[in-house]
Amino acid sequence: MQLSDFNYELPPNLIAQHPLANRTDSRLLELVVKGDNRAQIVDRQFKDLLQLIQPGDLLVFNDTKVIPARLHGKKETGGLIEMLIERISGECQAWVQIRASKVPKMGSIVHIHNQAGETFPVEMLAYDGRFYEVCFPENVFALLERFGELPLPPYIEHRPDSEDAQRYQTVVAKNPGAVAAPTAGLHFDKDILQKIHALGVQQATVTLHVGAGTFTPVREEDLSKHTMHHEWFSIPEATLQAVQETHRNGGRVIAVGTTSLRALESQAISQKSSGETNLFITPGFQFKTVDCLLTNFHLPKSTLLMLVSAFAGVDNIRAAYQHAINQKYRFFSYGDAMFLCLLENTKQ
Repeated sequence: MQLSDFNYELPPNLIAQHPLANRTDSRLLELVVKGDNRAQIVDRQFKDLLQLIQPGDLLVFNDTKVIPARLHGKKETGGLIEMLIERISGECQAWVQIRASKVPKMGSIVHIHNQAGETFPVEMLAYDGRFYEVCFPENVFALLERFGELPLPPYIEHRPDSEDAQRYQTVVAKNPGAVAAPTAGLHFDKDILQKIHALGVQQATVTLHVGAGTFTPVREEDLSKHTMHHEWFSIPEATLQAVQETHRNGGRVIAVGTTSLRALESQAISQKSSGETNLFITPGFQFKTVDCLLTNFHLPKSTLLMLVSAFAGVDNIRAAYQHAINQKYRFFSYGDAMFLCLLENTKQ
């Protein structure tokens, strides 16, 4: 398939700029794909998820925590520079995206600053064709806490504030390392998690540190030429056991977000429970672990739109997105959700 197959026109006013008052206030578009590949679309509220999941099902969340990954500073020449962590590669090293009038030369020093007037030097080490490797003078996480800014996605137009600091994290977040939130998880609060548990639906976690590459546009019209970005993941043994038991007992494994899905499917392919993945899921991919997917609406021509199209069918996703636009759903990180399920994987 071609990149143009995954394009759509979105009115700018449908891009959610702020979260709703409560996490569970979002709408939920249910997309059920029947055996003959015909799709049924149902407009719901997110709280209706309690009616769509069943005892014996397993919800798998991504427990990554968003770090303050955006840094501001100056080059030695005095020019302004912005760094966005792509992924942390060592205690004092990271791969970053850089925005500047002219990128500093390898071996040069960039001076990062904060609003308190403090500074620290960053050395430019290498360039891999997409991202720059840099060296920090001490622990990356410690410096980010003092100097970093919450990295809201580029389509959110305001600077991060106290509301974002709280709402651009999931309630299950505990392992720092992501530079973008696993947004499907943003719809859950502690109350609905308790109700899910009371239903007899199990919950488990994986960790996949979402990288800034998730926002990098696909530039190749021929998708076979696209190089997928790497992200680090880890799956606890307890989660792997829960997946096996769920399937053995006839339940469904429901991935909360594309990141949880990519971690689970990466493990199924590699048989490794941790490491880096650059799994690029496009139509034709054979899913081995995940039966249903809870996800947000994704950007045109994005790898995530390709992933959901692989899961539910290109034409079905295209129809669902057009329906969502017509019904004025809210899109992207702070937007509404979708519940995708194949009928043969349900007990209905």
